[in-house]
Amino acid sequence: MRTYALRTRLCLGLIAALSITQPARSEDKLDPAALDAIMDEALKVWHVPGAALVVVRDDKVVHMKGYGIKRLGEADPVTPDTLFAIGSTTKAFTTTAMAMLVDEKKMDWDDLVRKHIEFFELADPLASANCTLRDLVTHRTGLKDHLLLEFSAPWDTPETIRKMGRVKLSHSFRSQFDYSNVPFTAAGYAVGLAAKSSYNDFVRSRIFEPLVMKTANFRVSDMEKAPDHASPHNVTKEDKEEIMPWITLDQAGGAGAINASVRDLAPWLRFQLGDGTFDGKRLVSSKNLEETHTPQIVMRADGMRKLLLPDTQQVSYGLGWMIYDYHGHLVVAHGGGTFGYTCQVFLLPKDKTAFAVLTNAQTPMASIVPNSLADCLLGLEKKDWNKSTKGLIALSRLSQAATEKKPTPGTKPSRELAAYQGDYDDGAYGNVSIKEKDGDLVLQWSSFTLKLDHFHYDTFALKSEDRAKTWDLFDKEKLVFNLGADGEVARMTFLGQDFKRVKRTGN
Repeated sequence: MRTYALRTRLCLGLIAALSITQPARSEDKLDPAALDAIMDEALKVWHVPGAALVVVRDDKVVHMKGYGIKRLGEADPVTPDTLFAIGSTTKAFTTTAMAMLVDEKKMDWDDLVRKHIEFFELADPLASANCTLRDLVTHRTGLKDHLLLEFSAPWDTPETIRKMGRVKLSHSFRSQFDYSNVPFTAAGYAVGLAAKSSYNDFVRSRIFEPLVMKTANFRVSDMEKAPDHASPHNVTKEDKEEIMPWITLDQAGGAGAINASVRDLAPWLRFQLGDGTFDGKRLVSSKNLEETHTPQIVMRADGMRKLLLPDTQQVSYGLGWMIYDYHGHLVVAHGGGTFGYTCQVFLLPKDKTAFAVLTNAQTPMASIVPNSLADCLLGLEKKDWNKSTKGLIALSRLSQAATEKKPTPGTKPSRELAAYQGDYDDGAYGNVSIKEKDGDLVLQWSSFTLKLDHFHYDTFALKSEDRAKTWDLFDKEKLVFNLGADGEVARMTFLGQDFKRVKRTGN
């Protein structure tokens, strides 16, 4: 007994000694000038017009600042109140809303989706019968991403969910992580149904208002009308900055429709680092907030994840969050990328530190600068992430360019253009109309009108007739017509879907 007590005292003493000899906490060395230098350098390297940063530590905002300009060619600087689209970082708002409803017994993480959305289905009957809310928000339904079912779509959210149910699964149900937005849109819709309200109204009243997120909203039109907003931009492969048109993301709902400023996100960061309370008021139980930060499914550390996280051993997805290790520090984070904007929300829960980076350009900056910010805030060895990552991205682009299919010269379509006219349908994406106009084939689908440029044989490249509506969505897409045994056009492949011809016109 005396030996056990002695060993206990020795262990406790060793722990105390280790804690005493640890270096001063990095938060005691916060250097605003170093953070400014990181942001300024990133703007230059990635040719981003403007950005904003907020850093929270020990439940206090310790840094909040705008960098660069709101719109190319104009002088108005980004401020802490400038609105940006925050894209997929919306997903954590959706799962937090779900956690609140789980607290109230209005839903459960493992409820069947059909309990809340009666018409819900997936292409696999087994998956339809067993898919839960948890499956929707962990990207394990087996569906790959089908963004165009909701971007600028002329149909409503219920119809988007119905269309999702007709798309063939890319992988078997629950077999692996497949990032997909539409299931999160369905989860947001379920929030509105369970609350006997709407997703937007519930998140506004239960999250935005208690956290005093005064300017956060859900519609591109609302952001565009706001007096302080950042305009969307693109940066070409030649590092040329250009203003992008406004493209609506409202239909994405719980998957990525929120717009916010860093001043809005400061209390959101404080809340996410806490125990479910904010300024003494409980908004959600500690248990269910923690559930959103808990790993649910393994993510393969390949592709861009491997490139951006070379020192990370394991990556998982929680409920609306990525969870991984960074030099031994727990990270709970999520990025967001939309038309003309990218961002990152980055929590270091055990270090009581978090930050959010918002940018007004479609570039890798928001995925890369968090590593430099984390190194600075954690007191780690400085590394030139911009230089190392930019080099790897350039090599990756060269590799992709080398593998891009080149047209076979001297070929022509199998039939006269009139023979391709008609309506095509795949059940999920719906009707595609092909017509001949002024000597060219023109495609009409969803809210998009696209010209078909002959590539080779019966393959056509897609070219937008209204760049303001489509931007580069279809630039790499090809449409392939297939003839039947009788020599007539019978099918076509478009956006990876197989469309069957249902009506012929012009023949």
